[in-house]
Amino acid sequence: MQFHEECVYLCESPRERERERAGVITENGRQNLTFSSSGRAESAALRVSSNNINPRLLVEAEVIGNLRKPQKKMIMHGKERYPKKARILPPAQPQSVKYRPPHLRNQGSAAGAGLHSPSFQRQSLGPSSEVGSTWRSRDQPSAPPTYRTSQLPSSPGNFGVELLKISGQQPKACGPKNIKNRTLPVMRPGRLTLEGRSVNLLVNHFLVRFNPRLTIFHYSVDIKQAHGKRPVKKSRNKADLRLIKDKLFLDDPARFPLNRTAYDGEKNLYSAVLLPTGQFKVELSDNEDLLTRAYVVSIKLINDLKLSKLEDYLSGKVAHVPRDILQGMDVVMKENPSRYRIAVDRNFYPSSFKAEDDLKHGIAAYRGFQSSLRPTTQGLALCLDCSVLAFRKPLAVIDFLKEHIPEFDGAHLDFNLRRKVTNALKGLTVRVTHRVTKQLFTIAGLTAKSTSDLWFDFVDPKGRDPIVKVSLVQYFREKYGKNIAYQGIPCLILGRNNRTNHVPMEFCILMEGQRYRKELLDEVAQEKFEEKSLAWPPERRRTISEMMQAHDGPSGDATQNFGLRIDKDMTYVEGRVIGPPDLKLGGPDGSLDIVRVENEKCQWNLAENSVVEGKQIDRWALIEFSSSVSLKLKAKGFIENLRNRSRSLGICMEEPLLCHFTSMREFSSVTKLEELLKSVIQQARRKSWNALQIIICVMAEKHHGYKYLKWVSETRIGVVTQCCLSIHANRGDNQFLGNLCLKINAKLGGSNAELTQRLPHFEEEDHVMFIGADVNHPVSKKSTTPSIAAVVSTVNWPAVNKYAARVCPQDHRTEKILEFGSMCRDLINNYFQLNKVKPNKIVVFRDGVSEGQFDMVLNEELSDLKNAICGDSYQPTITLIVAQKRHQTRLFLENVGDGGPTGNVPPGTVVDTKIVHPFEFDFYLCSHYGRIGTSKAVHYIVLWDENSFMSDQLQKLIYNLCFTFARSTRPVSLVPPVYYADLVAYRGRIFQEVAKEFQSRSVPSSMRSSSSPSNSSTFDRSFYNLHPDLQNIMFFV
Repeated sequence: MQFHEECVYLCESPRERERERAGVITENGRQNLTFSSSGRAESAALRVSSNNINPRLLVEAEVIGNLRKPQKKMIMHGKERYPKKARILPPAQPQSVKYRPPHLRNQGSAAGAGLHSPSFQRQSLGPSSEVGSTWRSRDQPSAPPTYRTSQLPSSPGNFGVELLKISGQQPKACGPKNIKNRTLPVMRPGRLTLEGRSVNLLVNHFLVRFNPRLTIFHYSVDIKQAHGKRPVKKSRNKADLRLIKDKLFLDDPARFPLNRTAYDGEKNLYSAVLLPTGQFKVELSDNEDLLTRAYVVSIKLINDLKLSKLEDYLSGKVAHVPRDILQGMDVVMKENPSRYRIAVDRNFYPSSFKAEDDLKHGIAAYRGFQSSLRPTTQGLALCLDCSVLAFRKPLAVIDFLKEHIPEFDGAHLDFNLRRKVTNALKGLTVRVTHRVTKQLFTIAGLTAKSTSDLWFDFVDPKGRDPIVKVSLVQYFREKYGKNIAYQGIPCLILGRNNRTNHVPMEFCILMEGQRYRKELLDEVAQEKFEEKSLAWPPERRRTISEMMQAHDGPSGDATQNFGLRIDKDMTYVEGRVIGPPDLKLGGPDGSLDIVRVENEKCQWNLAENSVVEGKQIDRWALIEFSSSVSLKLKAKGFIENLRNRSRSLGICMEEPLLCHFTSMREFSSVTKLEELLKSVIQQARRKSWNALQIIICVMAEKHHGYKYLKWVSETRIGVVTQCCLSIHANRGDNQFLGNLCLKINAKLGGSNAELTQRLPHFEEEDHVMFIGADVNHPVSKKSTTPSIAAVVSTVNWPAVNKYAARVCPQDHRTEKILEFGSMCRDLINNYFQLNKVKPNKIVVFRDGVSEGQFDMVLNEELSDLKNAICGDSYQPTITLIVAQKRHQTRLFLENVGDGGPTGNVPPGTVVDTKIVHPFEFDFYLCSHYGRIGTSKAVHYIVLWDENSFMSDQLQKLIYNLCFTFARSTRPVSLVPPVYYADLVAYRGRIFQEVAKEFQSRSVPSSMRSSSSPSNSSTFDRSFYNLHPDLQNIMFFV
């Protein structure tokens, strides 16, 4: 191994490490090793008292046992500089007692001693610890923290309202107190019992050990391109920015050690050692006869990230998560893969693919990974999960076209073939091979003429010779010594810096890492891609382990140079499997049966049972939208099959009032659909005085006009619609018809299945409402497109299987639900109208927010809710829970035989130890049966709890709720209030697309860009207001 001159590494001998783990070695005994250019280690024992001299000013010692005096700063051009050989060490702190895990630190104290007082207040007491170990680790299992309840402050400062008593009683557990006027999430309570059987699991969390005495230095980096007297131009390409930064570091490795820094490719640079600050000039050349490009790199120290603060947070000594430290360490973890792998969003993919991952046609599936750091009970953990993405192969353009387009032979392009080639290549990035250059080019298109017919004006750079006409073939032969083989096809038009170049295809190679949309894959390739994406648990577990062991994974030299060590083994954790609840279904004779759900798949069968409450359907209509004879609906047979299946499920369905037959052309216009539906309703009124209950629409194929149908029926006319495809309707499959009947019954207010017992924790006299909330954000980056907020709530108790919904547009890309309070107040008033009483307990499930947005949900949305609904005569107790689906944590059975045939964890698997937060109230729950791929548990985080839930009670409650989803005969993966909120938000997105089309027709294109977003019709709430007849039923299932 070779070392750059003057690079310094902090090392330990094995003997020192053993003594340090035993609590013997102190900072005074640490060795500092300097590696010279010959690789010889020069040792200096640093024996410095913490009260003697500032360790930040210490420099390396040249003679063993002798301490060089602190170097003086040198002033150069107004900037502070340290001498070139000086090394600034991190601060040394006195060594304390041996490290003990939080749950062991109070053992051995005197009997009757009081609880340890934390430095902050929450609902219950968090763990506290002393920092005494050099390497941070918590391998010992932790006991549940001490549970304590505290009264909510009487001051209305928390939410603008005072908490009043309900039924003369104060809630046992109230919300946490403020810290600097911000409310913190509640702490984990104790557990009354251990619900369910135990199961041994492995989790893709890898323990990260760090030295709490180390400091990571955070710098801002600003890179600008200089062009003499011309204005400075910023470079925006991440690859270019990293190349420029690396050039600066490689030119001066003594002051800028590349392997001891981590860069995010934009503005943030993290270093394990102090770096010079100021402005530095960097010159880059692409190895050709072009001018050298000059850049100005500005480096500024922003912050010293002391890892002791992270240690304090993990130990429960401080309340607020040190996000700046976690973000810095996350960049450090990504530094090694970013150097060797292709970065796509937050994922890293290799530059090559395996032979078995070839999807043909110039496309291949690449296996990559995504990682994140998480504070957990066992310590800091790296969560790593694998992913699969389709890329174009990095082939020569000619070879790619021959694979991608079978009819391409390189000889001639007709009109159709030219169009296919253009669509396949336009916008792709290539490098050229006819000259030596690092430049990359984007394909703008194809030349109109073939290569042999291309001529251009050659201008002498020195201006001596006149302008002459030169053929492209001749130019390449004389200039580069290249003979063009494919002269009968066009050249590529390569664009860069507002200049175009004509380059023959044979001299261009596709760059690696160019994504290919999976929707464009053919049927065979899509099936193969899905198979690789949905890997079975044993295969996924093996792939994750391989990526952790890989040299280009997160555990590389760059990570280790920051003093971080990552365990290569998955975390072992003991989970629990909660038993399924008993269900109430209809019996053959019309009575109610108690059905015990089987344990493996947790699926119940409706072959011998019926729904609990089947609606009488005697006023319905059928509309068939056909496109051809082959896809025409066999109406008589479909109606008979549907009525028979509904009768077997306890749903009485009469003959339709009318059948209307039309074509798919009706879907092309909102106006046509509205006229059609109104006409059908008028015809039905002639046969029945009462309004239609539902219109069943049978479509020949999927059509974008589906959104027109839903918008018209649900906002303008007020009739429920149920759509299906004629190919399925004609088949008459019993399962398809059963699912159709379940959806119809739920939309009309029926009840398909109910729990036999009341949900855990609640009393008989309680009235409980469950609320689900979500925000759907637009794909488009245009500010004229709103986000869609959706809120749903239960309207019945104790069955809690019927919901009402509200939807509202709001500011573009705004995650906070701006009208959350008013939407919930409307739903509570609706509950009162149906039940003649308001709910005295409310459980809110919030979807779609990350850890960084918890403060907003807790201190803004919850405040808005309380201000909107609470008053002198009404003060419900509220619990607020976040449900996270977008995380990388995966649960694997240690013994595959403990699960079913798929190898997934069984339904009801819950984990609330070791991989969860050190002291806050969260857990992972896998509530569904994984039939395909690897199951993903939902991460539930309790932010606020006035209902005093125990862990087991809340886990059982959520799991039981998953059995109440209206259109399924098995538990779903996500708690139904959130599931329904997702569906309603998507329905609001459909409404927005219709509103956008109305706007494009009414506003001239020249005026659209000048109109403000708030005046846009897509923000007009009249487009989203549900018809009054549909506001309180489940039209969205």
